[in-house]
Amino acid sequence: MLNWIKSLKKKGSSSKRHRTASTAARHSNKKFSRKPSRDKAIILSRGEHGISRNNIDKHALKVLYRLHKSGFHACLVGGAVRDLLLGIKPKDFDVATDATPEQVNKLFRNCRLIGRRFRLAHIHFGRLIIEVATFRAEHESSQSGHQDESGRIVRDNVFGELADDVWRRDFTANALYYDISDFSVIDFVGGFDDIKQRRLHLIGDVETRYREDPVRMLRALRFSAKLDFEIDEESRTPIYSLGHLLQDIPAARLYEEVLKLFHSGHAVNSFELLLEFDLLQYLFPEAATAIEQDESVIDMLNIAMQNTDDRIRKDMRVTPAFLFAALLWHPVNSRVKEYVDNGMPYSVAIQKVATKVLSQQSGSVSIPRRFTTTMRDIWGLQTRFHYRAGKRALAVLEHPKFRAGYDFLCIRAQAGEEVADGNIKQDCEWWTDLQKQSAEQQNNALFSTAGTARSGKPKRRRRSSAKKKAVKPES
Repeated sequence: MLNWIKSLKKKGSSSKRHRTASTAARHSNKKFSRKPSRDKAIILSRGEHGISRNNIDKHALKVLYRLHKSGFHACLVGGAVRDLLLGIKPKDFDVATDATPEQVNKLFRNCRLIGRRFRLAHIHFGRLIIEVATFRAEHESSQSGHQDESGRIVRDNVFGELADDVWRRDFTANALYYDISDFSVIDFVGGFDDIKQRRLHLIGDVETRYREDPVRMLRALRFSAKLDFEIDEESRTPIYSLGHLLQDIPAARLYEEVLKLFHSGHAVNSFELLLEFDLLQYLFPEAATAIEQDESVIDMLNIAMQNTDDRIRKDMRVTPAFLFAALLWHPVNSRVKEYVDNGMPYSVAIQKVATKVLSQQSGSVSIPRRFTTTMRDIWGLQTRFHYRAGKRALAVLEHPKFRAGYDFLCIRAQAGEEVADGNIKQDCEWWTDLQKQSAEQQNNALFSTAGTARSGKPKRRRRSSAKKKAVKPES
């Protein structure tokens, strides 16, 4: 249990200060029940929540202080506050304020306004971006065009106050505000207690909130996997029946969400939850079909996910192309076999099938071309790893994507995949040993046995054609 939780238990709820929603910005000290309400908020002082400014990025503090000194209400909000309470170093720092995007833009020369659906201010500090959002309010019933037929929000630029904005947030754990004016934490929805209980609860009517933005279902899975939070029954049950709403989300947006699911160091847990809630079919339909036909496919995908998690924890480089190649490998490989059995060269078949599968995939999660090119290389290398000598083996070793292709080969071997014309495990071991050798040893291994096949037996030389008859010079 964290220190701030221990201190909270000792002090008890009676020591907390409270404020009404109407006077939240004025910092009144009116007390009331701890039950979350649209009219009341719980205020946790600096000593009660334990967040230190030393753990907040200096650029985020700069934004907060400038907004505050300019007369605006400014708070750190969302995942950063949640992570600080959990003792986790936040990766992103988002700011909420009553300043409009245009007012924020005037305060910061390094500001860029983005978005139509959600108008935001991005303040750039080199490669770091501090996102500043204006407090939002609920839409009036008279306003048209803010939702489509399924209930999904398509426009959300109705501005309000902090007491309005909190109800536009998704989960209670993400709806805490760190107020830079007095270093307090403002809690309207019981998020502080939910963080203590490691519980994920959607704010408001659950089905309505999922319909407003179906991506919230993926966010629920991601936060559960990342934070080891349990999704409460009320928030989890509708996911089983509303997953189809993800089909209405732009493929480019789903790509960004998939990256967050699989590249946050918790890909294994995220993948398990996608299977549990049957959402994989809306992200990678071909992979979901392959799993239905052969559950052993899950073994390879789990190994690939674990490999990615391990590399991220070791701060090693990862590419989205690797996991995408794993997710689509069985759909591609099964179709390639059909073409090859009908006499088509593998190199031609793999490109033909890859084009078709990637085209179908782009309808759900669009993968950028820079990654689909790498995926094609990974797949194409798989049948070239049986080369053990000569220029063809050297070309494999010198291939720009050799390492990714080799890792992929060994994952297939670890999963126990079998092929009719070779032994994947032996190929993995041979190339593993080769990489441990010096350049000179590699050269000797590849070219001293240039006439040796995979089995180690020398290839038969082709008989030379009949000697040409000598032609006598004309006299």
